[in-house]
Amino acid sequence: MLYSFLRAILQVLFFLLGLKAEGLHNIAEKGPLILAANHVSYWDPIVVAIAVKRPINFMAKAELFDHHLLGFFVKRLNAFPVRRGLADRNAIKKALLFLEEGKILGIFPEGMRNLKEEDLKAQAGVAMIALKSGAPVVPVACVGTNRILPLGWFRPLKVRVGDPIGLEEYQGQKVNSAVMEKLSSEIMTKINLLLQK
Repeated sequence: MLYSFLRAILQVLFFLLGLKAEGLHNIAEKGPLILAANHVSYWDPIVVAIAVKRPINFMAKAELFDHHLLGFFVKRLNAFPVRRGLADRNAIKKALLFLEEGKILGIFPEGMRNLKEEDLKAQAGVAMIALKSGAPVVPVACVGTNRILPLGWFRPLKVRVGDPIGLEEYQGQKVNSAVMEKLSSEIMTKINLLLQK
């Protein structure tokens, strides 16, 4: 309820800020899906949630849930905590459960905000969840979110959604570090290509 209400309000604000979305046809109307996006700003999950009609369950750093007011809102915006730097089994189980229920999982493969916009490697989590669930991974690029406010609001602000990454070549393979690294690298390559458009 709160998710839909806030999304409607923010849609108006970001329409005024010139938010454009491309490639939304790549997001299936139903069924499990992993949205994997770059992360340069706190605005990233917000603009993705505004662009995509279906509700998204974002993995968010656990520290956000430690603040009473912020934690209250974050929980009601379909986010759930993940302990960064650890193999957080509870977060992975929760992510897999959302996908089993046919929902969308939102994740930032780099595991942190990439403030310098460097080429960072993806953490293993996104690949592990994809391989265990079999859910397609859809790469997403958030463009211009690091310049929304206070300056640069007139610059292009876009959410680019790429083609789903099929997991056919990984089927039947044992999920090990080499396989996860290969898929993680493929995901980041697709995200970076969207950023360069």
